[in-house]
Amino acid sequence: MGSTVPSFSDDPYSDEHLTDPYPLFDRLRSAGPVVWLEKYQVHAVTRFAECREILDDHRTFISGAGVGPKNLHRESSWRPPGILETDPPVHTAMRTALGGVISPRGVRSLRAGFEPFADELLDRLRSTGEFDGVTDLAEVFPLRVFGDAVGIPRPGRAENLLAHGAMNFSQFGPEGARNDEYLRRGEGTHAWVMSMTARENLAPGGLGEQVWGYVDRGEISAEQAPLLVRAMLSAGLDTTVIAIGNTLVALLNHPEEWEKIRQDPRLVKFAIDEALRFESPFQSFFRTTSVDTVFHGVDLPVGTKVLLFPGAANRDPDRFGPDAHLFRIDRSAAGHLAFGMGIHQCVGQPITRLEMDVLFTGLAGRASTLEPTGPRIPYLHNTLRGWSSIPMRIT
Repeated sequence: MGSTVPSFSDDPYSDEHLTDPYPLFDRLRSAGPVVWLEKYQVHAVTRFAECREILDDHRTFISGAGVGPKNLHRESSWRPPGILETDPPVHTAMRTALGGVISPRGVRSLRAGFEPFADELLDRLRSTGEFDGVTDLAEVFPLRVFGDAVGIPRPGRAENLLAHGAMNFSQFGPEGARNDEYLRRGEGTHAWVMSMTARENLAPGGLGEQVWGYVDRGEISAEQAPLLVRAMLSAGLDTTVIAIGNTLVALLNHPEEWEKIRQDPRLVKFAIDEALRFESPFQSFFRTTSVDTVFHGVDLPVGTKVLLFPGAANRDPDRFGPDAHLFRIDRSAAGHLAFGMGIHQCVGQPITRLEMDVLFTGLAGRASTLEPTGPRIPYLHNTLRGWSSIPMRIT
């Protein structure tokens, strides 16, 4: 570590900082383009420009050594690496297949299947009065509509998919009691998920079966297909659940912004982007240097882990203005890093956007106001930022 790199003893993964990370993020950004986290003995990057620079340079800052603190070139993993933990040329073939299945035309065709359940769910919640924005809405909608779109059986989804995703994404952060707890909760789910992503268990014509078509054409291997179906489930479920909850809280806290949407539902798309920027579902992950390099004056030998905080970068005033700490749907939030950037930018993001667009457009047509009815419970996770409970009602 160079002597000029600002050093911090703070633990960004403590309960305190996971509950409210932004004061620490402000200090880390202000300190310099690269900082040193003493507890984890790792360089960290929190500014927008530098985070994007690393994400765009996939040759120097690779993903194949793992997007968590472990170097998978030197240490084994408990599960086969997915698309997020591969580099070209393997990554190229897998991304081409996934991108072919999640095509603009294919995603648009999903709307007709998403809207009827959104209408049914929102009408039911409106009539029940108070409900939980997470367990009654944010989790229920993607589990049904996207699970059906992929073509996995309905029984077992709720019990397995969310716990499995939380367990997987927890590996992107440090080991310890929190990670151990998510591993415990997810025990047994990996076998269920991999079984449900097998060709024989996927519904004909679904997105999952379409992935297997690339195996038939020799473009990916039979071992890669279930990993891609698993990745697709994560793209359309885990982070989508978090993003829906975060958007609900942002709108509950800013009723004036909800009123703008209610008056003009076409603003839903802008509100989604702003919510993804404002409260990024993915808060942090790692890259690894493939060669000896110097990054903004810091020597990084080959095999060095670098910790990126897109959650901090997306509130960088140098990129999003002096009021980047505020939620404002008329902001130009395009280009945020909530879905990553470069060749590893989330290929499933059109599905997340569609799910959120259908849900919040339907909500705008039904709710004059969104009202909190009790204290919210934060979702404390090493990588993801969201809520475990959002008591609310719509009027």
